[in-house]
Amino acid sequence: MSIPPKRAAVCFAPEIHKALRHKAAETERSVSDLVDDAVRASLADDAENLAAFEQRATEPNLSFERVVRDLRRRGKI
Repeated sequence: MSIPPKRAAVCFAPEIHKALRHKAAETERSVSDLVDDAVRASLADDAENLAAFEQRATEPNLSFERVVRDLRRRGKI
């Protein structure tokens, strides 16, 4: 048994709404499907970013000034 989708009211700027309607018509998909896919992609990207932050949590913090000095010392800038 699948869980039915939840409804939500979302307000778009007129030009975004127009673009969504056009894309939905061109791709033969609903505006809801397009928005659902976009939100899923955004959440997946957030999850990847959080995982990367967690992996790097134990790395030492470097000051901006130290990084710039090191780049100059190595002739990179």
